[in-house]
Amino acid sequence: MQPQLLQSLEDCRGDTKLSVYEGEIRDGDFVRRACRGASIVFHMASIIDVNEAVEHSEIYGVNVKGTQLLLEACLQENVVSFIYTSSIEVMGPNPRGEPIVNGTEDTVYDSTLKFTYSKTKREAEERSLQAHGEVLQNGGRLATCALRPMYIYGEGCRFLLGHMGDGIRNGDVLLRMSRPEALVNPVYVGNVAAAHLQAARSLKNPQKRNVIGGKFYFITDDTPPVSYSDFNHVVMSPLGFSIREKLPLPLSLLHVVCFLLETLCLMLRPFVRIVPPLNRQLLTMLNTPFSFSSEKAQRDLGYVPRYSWEEAKRRTVEWLASKLPAERERIRYK
Repeated sequence: MQPQLLQSLEDCRGDTKLSVYEGEIRDGDFVRRACRGASIVFHMASIIDVNEAVEHSEIYGVNVKGTQLLLEACLQENVVSFIYTSSIEVMGPNPRGEPIVNGTEDTVYDSTLKFTYSKTKREAEERSLQAHGEVLQNGGRLATCALRPMYIYGEGCRFLLGHMGDGIRNGDVLLRMSRPEALVNPVYVGNVAAAHLQAARSLKNPQKRNVIGGKFYFITDDTPPVSYSDFNHVVMSPLGFSIREKLPLPLSLLHVVCFLLETLCLMLRPFVRIVPPLNRQLLTMLNTPFSFSSEKAQRDLGYVPRYSWEEAKRRTVEWLASKLPAERERIRYK
């Protein structure tokens, strides 16, 4: 565990007792010890992989088997509430790039998934929701729900740092891999945290427990709909970054290039593992309008975003500004 993360927890704990357990989510004995004495589990541990860089066995072992072990530990240790942090990617977009605009939990969509990450998150979410109502060791019942945040941004976002690094290498010009019309609705990390707390309060409430138990909820806020690439520009333009106006190639041609790269990497796989920087599914995700509403979370959970867009943007820009000098220095000497 990173020392700075531990320090941040120490700085904000107040009168809350804090115990730290470092271990492996695939270790059933460790997971059970960590759950002992807890009344609620927020399950946020997973491997995020959009480039198919991680072996299937590794990501499945953490994202799916780790979730199953954690659920079993909750039953054994009488943990009454379980909240699974899911992802918008369990919904899609599908390989055909069919759009969703302001979708809801009832939206019918062919969620054919290609990413190992998306598929393992979807299976882990399903297992979490199916565990609702399972009998605990003491005879009680486990209550579960899942939250599906949009693309999460804010302090600590490694994707934003990666895009900033690419922009620095490109003379402070951000790369464009999304069409401007491919609107999505990112959500600030502080509001995702607030949604988790409200879900926990709702599961604790006997009257709401069976209403939300076994269900999933989309989590959004008032961040304006924008494409992924244009969002990078929104939060980095105050730092002096511009952005390319167009995609490096027409979208159809980019799909052909990705197909050729994927085929080449597959042919070389028996000899060397090479991960293409871009694949067709990621390209589809970046260029598909895909936005959702959190009205159901507001109605059932009482979820209200804690931070406005202006506050979220200010905090994100300040964090990026604090990282910019070190990023420039790192790239200069790399």
